[in-house]
Amino acid sequence: MTSLSFDIAHLLAGGLVLVSFMMLYQDRLSALINVYALHALVLTLSVAWQAQVQHAPHLYVTAAIALGFKAIVIPLVLHRIVRRLGIHRDIETVVGIGPTMLAGMGLVALSMVVILRITPEADPLAREDLAFALSVLLLGLLVMVTRRNAVSQVIGFMSLENGLILAATGARGMPLVVEISVAFSIVIAFIVIGIFLFRIRERFDTVDVGALDSFRGERR
Repeated sequence: MTSLSFDIAHLLAGGLVLVSFMMLYQDRLSALINVYALHALVLTLSVAWQAQVQHAPHLYVTAAIALGFKAIVIPLVLHRIVRRLGIHRDIETVVGIGPTMLAGMGLVALSMVVILRITPEADPLAREDLAFALSVLLLGLLVMVTRRNAVSQVIGFMSLENGLILAATGARGMPLVVEISVAFSIVIAFIVIGIFLFRIRERFDTVDVGALDSFRGERR
């Protein structure tokens, strides 16, 4: 691999981490959905570049799936769900944006330390992509934990899955059948989550997960 190929691969993987921080910073639901679409687009470019670098044509299928479903279809559906449910456009957070961003930086530092120390003999590109992928995964979890709105938690889950795809493709890719299975699993999960959101809205007249906690308290 040439130095230029190596640098571009790291630029794209690092860009995915940067967009994850942009997701943490958002306090408007429509903006969060748009940033998720950008997140999926950067993932598409990263996977396509890995296909070029690794001479693995089947990874272009993964890139096409990410572009079609994650960067286009899912954001459009989420915007439609927000409009149909009449969801409040501001995102309620458990903690402030400042502490959340600091926690995110701590998680990225932890990811780098853990992966780079446990994989000293691995291929340099693979081990550093794994470090970036773990960062994306943990930042996705942080989005889920620090947001009270169910739609924003869904977006956190989807961005977490983007980190898993980055990890798999960086480690010399996945078999094509696995990629297709993952794509269908995500579609099915998204359909189930969509039904879940409509049911929450119908029952509680809100998609704030705090309503579920209050309901459980009343049942007790």
